Amino acid sequence: MPIGELFLSAFLQVLFQRLMSPDLLQFARREGLRPTLKKWERKLKIIESVLNDAEEKQLTDSNVKMWLDDLQDLAYDVEDILDEFATEARRRKLVMPTHDHHHQGASSSTNKVRGVFTACCFNTSNWSPTAIKFNISMNSKINAITSRMEELYNQKSDFGLKEIGGKASSTSTAAVVRPPTTCLPTEFAVYGRDEEKAKVLEMVLSHEGPSDANFGVVPIVGMGGLGKTTLAREVYNDQAVNDFEPKAWVCVSDVFDVLGISKAILESITSKSCDLKDLNQVQLQLKDVLVGKKFLLVLDDVWSKDYNLWETLRSPFKVGAPGSKIIVTTRSAEVALTMGPGPVGYYNLKLLSDEDCWSVFKKHAFQNSDINAIRNLELIRDRVVQKCRGLPLAARTLGGLLCSKQGDDEWEDILNSAIWDLSDENGILPVLKLSYHHLPSHLKRCFAFCAIMPKDYDFNKKDLVLLWMAEGLIQKRNDNKQLEELGGRYFNELLSRSIFQQSVSNVSKFVMHDLINDLAQWASGKTSFSLEANDEKNKHMKMSEKARHFSFISTHYNDKAKFEVLRKVERLRTFLAITPSNNYYIFYISVMVLSDLLLKFKKLRALS
Repeated sequence: MPIGELFLSAFLQVLFQRLMSPDLLQFARREGLRPTLKKWERKLKIIESVLNDAEEKQLTDSNVKMWLDDLQDLAYDVEDILDEFATEARRRKLVMPTHDHHHQGASSSTNKVRGVFTACCFNTSNWSPTAIKFNISMNSKINAITSRMEELYNQKSDFGLKEIGGKASSTSTAAVVRPPTTCLPTEFAVYGRDEEKAKVLEMVLSHEGPSDANFGVVPIVGMGGLGKTTLAREVYNDQAVNDFEPKAWVCVSDVFDVLGISKAILESITSKSCDLKDLNQVQLQLKDVLVGKKFLLVLDDVWSKDYNLWETLRSPFKVGAPGSKIIVTTRSAEVALTMGPGPVGYYNLKLLSDEDCWSVFKKHAFQNSDINAIRNLELIRDRVVQKCRGLPLAARTLGGLLCSKQGDDEWEDILNSAIWDLSDENGILPVLKLSYHHLPSHLKRCFAFCAIMPKDYDFNKKDLVLLWMAEGLIQKRNDNKQLEELGGRYFNELLSRSIFQQSVSNVSKFVMHDLINDLAQWASGKTSFSLEANDEKNKHMKMSEKARHFSFISTHYNDKAKFEVLRKVERLRTFLAITPSNNYYIFYISVMVLSDLLLKFKKLRALS
C-alpha cells in the first residue's frame, strides 16, 4: 500500500483546476497559448502519477529529493505565470473599449507591420505597447518553463520513477472526517515522570548554591524529544514552588543573545514591553525587580557553551534572595556544567519505560476508538514501544498518526514501513518522517509552510490560518464552509496529531517542538527561511534563490543591511516580521527597505 500523497500532489491539483478555468482558456485561445497549456497539463499529469514512488525513493536517494524540490519550484513558477496571465486578461478587458476606438482608423501600413512583428506564442491582435511588452516578457518565461518541465519529465525515467498505486487522489484536499476532539485537556498529562519530578523539585527547593551567589542552577539534561521542557513545566507549575516570587519562563534556543534574554526575563516578570537597547540599562532594571526576592527562572532549550556569555547574563541574579533557582533545559551535559550547577549537580533525564511509553501512546492513539477492537494488541504493544525508543515525543506522534487510521491493516502498513529502518537524517526521527508522510496532502502543504516559524516561537492560531489563506493553501470545498473555518479544521487536525502543542508560556498560543520544526524545514526544501535575531550569525546564512517564504525576528529598527541575504531572491510570496513572544514594541523598517527591496517582490501574497 503506497505511502500517503506528497503535498506536491495537492499543489498540482490546484494548477490543473486553474489550467481548465474558463477565463484562462478564453485568454489562451485568443493569444494562441492553448497548445502550450495543454502540453503543460499533459506533462504534469504524467509526472504526478509517479509522485508516490518519488516520495518513497527520496528517503534513500538525495537525487530524487532534489528532483522533487525542483518540481516544487517549477510548480510555483507555473502558478506565478498563470497569475500574470489572469492579471493581463483583466487589464486588457478594462482597456479594450478605449483600445478598440483608438485603432478604428488604423492604417493599412500599421496592419502590415503587425504581420511582420509576430511573437512565438502570442498573436498580435492586441497592438498596444503594454501588450507587446507583456508578450515579449511572457515568451521568454514560457519557453523557460517548458524547457524545465521537459527536463524533469525526462529525469523521472532516469531515476526509475514509476506509477505505484495509481496517481494521487484528486480528492486529497478533503478534510479527514473525525469526531471533534481537542488535545488541550490531555496536553498536560504526563506519564512516568513522578520520580523525576520529585528529584528535580528537591533540587529546586534545596538551599545549596554557588558560594558567590544567592541562586542555584538546576540543569535538566537529555536528548531531543525526551520531555525536558515537559518536566520543567511540571516543576514550574507545582504548588511546592508557590513561595518563589517572581517567576519567569524564557525560551533561549540556539542563539544565546544576552540582551534579548535579559529583556525577555524582565518583560516576563513585569508584563511590560522593554524598548531599551543598552544591556547595562536592561540589567539595572532587572536587578531592581529581583533584589531581595526569591525568584524562580526557567531557561528552556539552552545550547551555548560560552562561559563568558553566561557570566554576563547571570550578573543581575546575584541580588536575589537566598534559595533562588534557575532551571535550565539542555541537550548537552557540557552546557549544564558551563552554567555551574554547584553541589546539587545536574539531572540527567532517562528514557521512558516501556510501560510508560505505551501509556503515552494509548492516550493519543485511542482518543476516538476502542482499544479492545485492535487485534493482536499485545504484539502491537511490543512493536510500538520498540519503535518509540523511550521517547515521549515519538510515542505521542505515533499515537496521533495511528489515531487517524481505521482498521488493523492500516496499522500494520505503518508499523511495517521501511521508513523505520532509515537513519535519523539531520536529527529527524523516523517516526516524525513517517507521521509527515501519512499526513493528507492538504495538511502537508500547510505543515511545510510552518518552516517559516522560528524555533520556540509562540504563534496564534488565527494568524497562521490567515497566512495559509493568503498563500492559497486552503482549498474551497462543496460544503459551503468559509475558508477561515476550514483552515481552523486544518489547524485542529495538526494539533490532534501533536504537530502543534500548546505553548508553555502563553496558553492562548501554540508552538512546534524543535524536532518538529526540523521536520518542517526538511519538508519545505529550500522554499522557507527564517532570519534570526543574531545579525552576526545571519551574515553567514545562505538563502536559496528558490525561496518563497521569509520571516525575520524584528528588532526595534530594521535597516537594509539586515536583509542582505535577500539580494538574489526575487520570487518571495511571504515577507513576515515576527516579534519575540514577550515583546510588544512598535518596530520600524528602513525606507530603503520599503523602496528598494519590497518593490522587487512582485509575487507577494502576505506582507506583515
